[in-house]
Order: sequence, then C-alpha cells, then structure tokens
Amino acid sequence: VQLVESGGGLVQAGGSLRLSCAASGLTFSTYTMGWFRQAPGKGREFVALIAWNVGSTYYTDSVKGRFTISRDNAKNTVFLQMNSLKPEDTAVYYCAAGPFNVYYTESTKYTYWGQGTQVTVSS
Repeated sequence: VQLVESGGGLVQAGGSLRLSCAASGLTFSTYTMGWFRQAPGKGREFVALIAWNVGSTYYTDSVKGRFTISRDNAKNTVFLQMNSLKPEDTAVYYCAAGPFNVYYTESTKYTYWGQGTQVTVSS
C-alpha cells in the first residue's frame, strides 16, 4: 500500500493550497480517508476525514469553513482544499487510510500513512 501526498508549498496568509493524496494497493473505496498535520514540536493533529460510503465529512473546529475534504474513488485520490490559510496552519500534512466507517480522529486508528507534505504559511 502506498499513499503519496502532493501540493504542499509556501503561501502567504489568506492564500490557498490544494493537497492531493494518491492511493495504491488498497481497495480505496472501502477506506475512510483522513488528513492530519504535525507542526514543529507538536503532536500529530487530526484535520479532516471523509468516510468511504456516502462521503460524509468531519473537520476539526479550527479549519471548519476554510478547508474542504473530498475524494475521487475512480482515481483513488483524496483532496484537501485549504483556503484562508493562517500561519498557525503551518505543518507537515499527512493523509491516512482506515478500514472503518466511523469518525475516528485518533491517528492510532488509521492503518496506512503517507510520507507527508510541507505546508508553510507566511504572515
């Protein structure tokens, strides 16, 4: 199984980025996909998830209204559209896959992980 993130970079506050995570080696449509992030010196934090069946979504409070998670099961890809970015969004962003259909926000529940992509928001 491989999860490969892309789309990170340097952006000014108020700007936007779109992260992608391409999955292979698993039946993508049967996995809930999550995005997590880890800032320097901090633990890994849940950001958003999208369930496998009807594509229902869940977000951490700090990104609600700014970030949108979506998935394309035909292309085995999950996206994270990030708008109105803030310096506190700076982190390495990871996608993860879990073989369940519940709203797990704990990173330990997810089975597969990507290598991460750096997002840096300058003030």
